[in-house]
Amino acid sequence: MKVLAFSDLHLSRTAAAALVEAAAGADLVIGAGDFCNRREGLDEAIVMLAGIAAPMVLVPGNCESADELRAAAPAGASVLHGQGCEIGGLRLFGLGYGVPVTPFGAWSCDLTEDQAADLLAPCGAVDVMVFHSPPKGIADVTGTGISVGSTAIRDAIARVQPKLAVCGHVHDCWGQEGRIGETRVVNLGPTVNWFEIGD
Repeated sequence: MKVLAFSDLHLSRTAAAALVEAAAGADLVIGAGDFCNRREGLDEAIVMLAGIAAPMVLVPGNCESADELRAAAPAGASVLHGQGCEIGGLRLFGLGYGVPVTPFGAWSCDLTEDQAADLLAPCGAVDVMVFHSPPKGIADVTGTGISVGSTAIRDAIARVQPKLAVCGHVHDCWGQEGRIGETRVVNLGPTVNWFEIGD
């Protein structure tokens, strides 16, 4: 399956146009959160992606709540936040929000490590895990040199060992990747990222 994945659109018209154009060749499109800014402009962001015809799997970032994303998402899109789904035989599980809690204040949609661990506990064998936040120690270092990734996410990846785990959130690490066991972990950013996922 040919998968196009991105994160952190943040209302960028240029990025959205490139994603819509590329998505013509995708079997599945994954959006790993932060479509808008500070809980504002989510409907506008989704309109920017309206040209995508492929099935979509979306998780909320810290800039939109799960309920807000479910309300705004296009018909047929799967919004995952502590849930899984299967598309074309590909098994996915998603968890959004900032993990651990960010310093951004009341507008930010965040989870503690314990809350994230509880939501990740039901995840069984899957092919792809979709997060907004990165796992601790991979593509998670801010411009000030602080590692802000999630231990709960890292532990879940280590336990489940999906073929691929994708995330975003830490802008300074867009395009970086690493491995947890056999799992490839990629911090996406708002660019066209292609993955070929098969048996």
